[in-house]
Amino acid sequence: MKKKVLALLLTTSMVATLVGCGAKEDTTTTDDTNNTETEEGAEEGTEEDTDAEAEEGTEEGADTEAAADEPWSGTLKVWSPQEDQDTGWLSAQCDAFNAAHPDWDITFEYGVCPEGEAKQNVTQDVENAADVYMLANDNISALVASNALAELGGTYLDYVNTTNDPVFASSVTYNGSVYAFPFTSNTWFMYYDKSVYTEEDIKSFDTMLEKGKVAFPLSDSWYIQAFYAANGCTLFGDGTDEAAGIDFGGDKAAAVTDYLVDVAANPNFVNDQDGAGLAGLREGSVNAIFSGTWNAEAVKEALGENMGVAALPNVNIGGNEGTMKSFMGSKAVGVNPNAENQQVAMALAAYLAGEEAQKAHYDMRGILPTNTNITVEGDEIAAAVAATAANTSIMQPFVSKMDLYWSPAENMGKAIIAGEVTHDNAAEKTEDMNTTMNNDVAE
Repeated sequence: MKKKVLALLLTTSMVATLVGCGAKEDTTTTDDTNNTETEEGAEEGTEEDTDAEAEEGTEEGADTEAAADEPWSGTLKVWSPQEDQDTGWLSAQCDAFNAAHPDWDITFEYGVCPEGEAKQNVTQDVENAADVYMLANDNISALVASNALAELGGTYLDYVNTTNDPVFASSVTYNGSVYAFPFTSNTWFMYYDKSVYTEEDIKSFDTMLEKGKVAFPLSDSWYIQAFYAANGCTLFGDGTDEAAGIDFGGDKAAAVTDYLVDVAANPNFVNDQDGAGLAGLREGSVNAIFSGTWNAEAVKEALGENMGVAALPNVNIGGNEGTMKSFMGSKAVGVNPNAENQQVAMALAAYLAGEEAQKAHYDMRGILPTNTNITVEGDEIAAAVAATAANTSIMQPFVSKMDLYWSPAENMGKAIIAGEVTHDNAAEKTEDMNTTMNNDVAE
């Protein structure tokens, strides 16, 4: 059977104009998490399902496995970041998926959508959006609310829970259900110049400021919380208790803001925005930055053999020693419940996050796997991510009211950098921030 691949590279601005995916199908699935098929259960739906039958299948979730591939011919829209298409990773995986399913004649339409923009792009027109797409896990609550993400069940659910560290399985779990297949971590850690800092030096953020130039994205709300978390501030309790709200108030939070006023004024501190940190590494004017795997190659080029990688350091705030903590999440593959054929779409999503696909992702793009069956020997970045996950991170909440956090935190960072926050008004500014973060939480 001839396999067809239609490379339709779409910019994210074209999302709303895509052609529809057709009627809903039932959600029976074939397990492709390890790039092999299972033969349990029986398929309950066909291409001729009525809308009512299709809706019943969608509610069932991916709980049953197909006995075999029912012949099917159709189109799957698949969205991924541009890099996955430029390197050929996505087309190679889809070709391999085709080869594994000779009874399915699939035309692939490839669209460009960065993982972090899935919520924005998919929810513009859910029924006509991608059938299978990549997403950042903090997008899950909004996607579920828009009926844009199918729940996993059966062996797919087992795969997520048994081949991932619990932190990554938790990252795709929302209201007790799993909604996507994680394939890599999404966090940040520390890169440093080993010719400037020793392994002892990097245990303390304050020591690093004394011995060299440190760049940190203080005006970025994805980063600034690391200091508040180090001093006992919390977001929604353990990250899942929406009623608990955000606790960035009181003396413990005011002490952090007061500390950051001094950090921003330190001549050895650089606010890392618009690429200032990387540029400084290249020039030798910066000796440490805080970033993620996406900048690994650029840092290697800048520092060469002097590149060091580590989890986050401790920080001394008002006499209290604490550990900075980054947000930890994942990037994952999800399925649109409106896909014409849920069995095929779910099988492809599992395949793209399966063991062989994760290995290829690492080989081609350096994307670190979450599958615990894959070992990455001698990779210092992988070791740093593992240490970050275990010791210097908190799960990034994706309860709906987390949306209240981002702007106030960003505004605080910008105000500190601009000198608008001082020792005299730090406590007042901190309480204002906390109030704004909780303006839809307090009873």
